[in-house]
Amino acid sequence: MVLFTGKGGVGKTTLAAATAAHLARSGRKTLVVSTDPAHSLGDALDAGLSGEASDVDGVAGLFAAHIDARALLEGAWGRLQDHLRTLLAGAGVEELVAEELTLLPGVEELLALGEVRRAAEAGPWDVVVVDCGPTAETLRLLALPEAVGGYLERLFPAHRRAVRGLLAGLAGQAPAGRDAARRWEVTADALDGLADELAGLRALLAGPQTSIRLVLTPERVVAAETRRTVTALALHGLAVDGLIVNRLVPEPDSDEPGPAAAWVRRRAGEQAAVLADLAGLGLPLRTVGHTAEEPAGVAALLALAADLWGHDDPAADPGARAPLLRVRRTAGAGTSADSAFTLTLHLPGVATEALDLARVGDQLAVTVAGVRRLVALPAGLRRCTVTGARLDGDDLHVVFRPDPAQWMR
Repeated sequence: MVLFTGKGGVGKTTLAAATAAHLARSGRKTLVVSTDPAHSLGDALDAGLSGEASDVDGVAGLFAAHIDARALLEGAWGRLQDHLRTLLAGAGVEELVAEELTLLPGVEELLALGEVRRAAEAGPWDVVVVDCGPTAETLRLLALPEAVGGYLERLFPAHRRAVRGLLAGLAGQAPAGRDAARRWEVTADALDGLADELAGLRALLAGPQTSIRLVLTPERVVAAETRRTVTALALHGLAVDGLIVNRLVPEPDSDEPGPAAAWVRRRAGEQAAVLADLAGLGLPLRTVGHTAEEPAGVAALLALAADLWGHDDPAADPGARAPLLRVRRTAGAGTSADSAFTLTLHLPGVATEALDLARVGDQLAVTVAGVRRLVALPAGLRRCTVTGARLDGDDLHVVFRPDPAQWMR
């Protein structure tokens, strides 16, 4: 699966559609699907799209769909929300409060992502290309499985054990009690299903079968947002496999006269400076020239893809990725009280961003570029205290030493 995202207006939808057409022409059955509320994928392909995958004229093996999250909201999630309201009402929560508690954050995006997962895992596709929404929405979307999973656990901690215990107490009661037991049983099953869905989404997004490509235009403001996005995604354990710089203007001859040529030379110089800055991220970088006409329709998209990919495979395995988190012992041995450990978080671009670090119980709260994540500490480090932290390039090193009050417990 290949995900395309970027700041609004940089051309990510066009490049996602062009990449899908390129893959289909290479002989692979390809689905390009959009979760972007802008509904512009059909315009790029010059085809009418719906929530169901349909073939696109112009290249065999190319199919497209647009996910309507609002329709999904009225289906499976509506049923689960009813179950949750029943559970809360049974616990004595007022109806208005129960309604607010069951409005999970970002549920529309979560449902859209779930549909993408089902298409990738159950459909007859060799490759699925995803046109995600603009960067801010995509960051929230890609982080949702973990965020909503934590929210759900806080709302219904250890729900399976608690519900099953209540069921045992209700089993021998009057018919009303047995009806309540059945409702709790259905709610527990629904929560289990959501938990499984979240775990599956997380595994898909962070797994080697998923590539994330960031699209940008060669402008300093856009490049700065792209750097922050790379770091924020890495904080959530999601690796960016490449950058695509769109709409590069051609550089005219140095002796070409006229104000237009002077403007283009100056613009090309600014673009070159942006490309040099992006090279510091150490990610594969591709460029696409600025076309005189906006590409629309399969023929134009295939020409654009040839400029972008040439003979390369857009869905090639990106290879081994650096793990988000590593722990190593730096002093002592065994259970020695003078031990020291260093936890390292690999966060590309972190050196240029504002960073905040805090210990929250058994978790490390890391905030980078306005994005916060609670990183669960390995068991051994939970009995330690944080004694220092430092940045080394793209690596954040956090030093731990044993807490005498807990170390030998």
